Amino acid sequence: MKFSIIVPAFNEEKLLRESLQSIRSAARAFDDRKWDWELIVCDNNSTDRTPEIASESGAEVVFEPVNQISRARNRGAEAATGEWMLFVDADSHPSFELLNDVAAEVEKGRSLAGGSVIRMDEGGLSLRFVNGLWNLISRVTHWAAGSFIWVEADAFRAVGGFSRELYASEELDLFGRLKRLARERRKRVVILTAHPMETSARKVKLYSAGELLGILFKTLVGLGRPLKDKDACHMWYDGRR
Repeated sequence: MKFSIIVPAFNEEKLLRESLQSIRSAARAFDDRKWDWELIVCDNNSTDRTPEIASESGAEVVFEPVNQISRARNRGAEAATGEWMLFVDADSHPSFELLNDVAAEVEKGRSLAGGSVIRMDEGGLSLRFVNGLWNLISRVTHWAAGSFIWVEADAFRAVGGFSRELYASEELDLFGRLKRLARERRKRVVILTAHPMETSARKVKLYSAGELLGILFKTLVGLGRPLKDKDACHMWYDGRR
């Protein structure tokens, strides 16, 4: 068994090293099973030391010149050689226990893909409410947060990977197609709940409530069409870190 751990990264010099360290520590769950694994960082046309930090941390570094999260994840997947892929965001920190849960699900042989509930690394009451609401939606709909996605490589390729039309929410689109494939193959899509994925709450610090609500409002009013407009999804691409 082999896992390919893929980290898309755009100007992540501040957080990438710590994230890769946590991934390496968590991957002991694979080592304990004598499974192989590889760590791939896709540099999505960064202008800082992201690729150097990734290389110094022992990751294989690949390059995607078009600044788009979907393309970065797909480029990392192209370089992957494992039977399973695990996508982790550059500002997130999986635990040993979480990867152990993933491995246990894979061993059962009944799952095609999955994710995990998340926990923000900081935040007040309002952020905890939003975090809890998303986790509820994730469990009910079997949509995975983009910060942590595990998927059988064959299934990922069968559904065509992440959509190049979308500049945000590409993970929800992917899981819509994966759930249909899972039904066809009589497999499951699983959202793990025992050990939440810790991810950064930095967007709440970097963007005002008005900016965040504005993007949500435009997306809802536009029936999702703004997700295909990079300018409308500037929060993911303006380089604010």
